[in-house]
Amino acid sequence: MEVIAEKTIQNKILRLLKGDLTERNVDAIVNAANSYLRHGGGVAGAIVKKGGQIIQEESDKIGFTPVGTAVITTAGKLPAQFVIHTVGPRMGEGDEDNKLKNAVLSSLMLASQKGLKSISIPAVSSGIFGFPKDRCARILVRESARFLNEHTDSSLDTVEFCIRDDETLTHFNMEFEKLG
Repeated sequence: MEVIAEKTIQNKILRLLKGDLTERNVDAIVNAANSYLRHGGGVAGAIVKKGGQIIQEESDKIGFTPVGTAVITTAGKLPAQFVIHTVGPRMGEGDEDNKLKNAVLSSLMLASQKGLKSISIPAVSSGIFGFPKDRCARILVRESARFLNEHTDSSLDTVEFCIRDDETLTHFNMEFEKLG
């Protein structure tokens, strides 16, 4: 894992890492899920492959969650304790920016409600869902920074983005630089 950027907001850490989300030893990792919580490919497939079938089984019991919402399961064999499954928008479905904002805020709120201290988030919707990587980075970084500024009582003390590919990482790093 390589720390690319780090900011302190209201005595809390907002961090950008290059690495594998499934290896993060945090309270929760965020899964970029689909509404039916079928974890077949992309980030979701990797999480179930490494964490075990229990993650899919718990997701099956939940069954469905709409775009912009988040639900939580255990993390199986992963180093994290929990997986927060959030559903970002597919490009072309309409109102994508607001749906992505809702997805990240739902994830942060759920982590706070559960009393979690650390969360690691991938570039939700920027893979097979086709959301532009630059807009994804802008929305996720700004909304997370705003959340930390506005929810000073949140249990979260570390919000990080764990990104694998260099192109997406460049966009996220540019957004961190804009935070000042």
